[in-house]
Amino acid sequence: MGGTASAGDSTEGGGAGDGSGDKGDAGVGGKAGCGQSCGTNDLDFTVDWKSAPDVDGYYLGTAKAKSGITCYLDVNTPTVSFGSGQEGLASPVGEGGGDPIELSGSAVPYTGINAQTTSGDTGPQFGTVVIVLTEDDPEPAELELPDMATVDEHIVTNWPTQTSEVVPRLI
Repeated sequence: MGGTASAGDSTEGGGAGDGSGDKGDAGVGGKAGCGQSCGTNDLDFTVDWKSAPDVDGYYLGTAKAKSGITCYLDVNTPTVSFGSGQEGLASPVGEGGGDPIELSGSAVPYTGINAQTTSGDTGPQFGTVVIVLTEDDPEPAELELPDMATVDEHIVTNWPTQTSEVVPRLI
């Protein structure tokens, strides 16, 4: 189970990612003192398969600002889904409410996605995952997975900046 999938080149143009926000302004969709909030069209996403102790494996998602973009991840946990129905939404795990993360240049936050927290190989299979940063994000990022995922009681972690903090375990 190896490989890398990515998304981010499918949306071009304006939106939240015009690069005009700075730390002192609220920016488009931003909070005072935080700058411009990131939208999915501001970022390039990737997803890779990883293994870890006590977990049968998980998907490691990354987000990186596109060239010339500086924005802030205000929402601590992404909304991740397999398929388009409510049953496809992954449950968040971990601590919420962290400080906004500034994305520019090589800064990268990570998220861990565990497609199946139950034992066995039951559940529907999906070849893509959808990542949304805010409820009103008009352009979700759809990423092709490196392999088909069997999905059952799936979870997603917050956006830490260290890969050691993203292994998606039930707490």
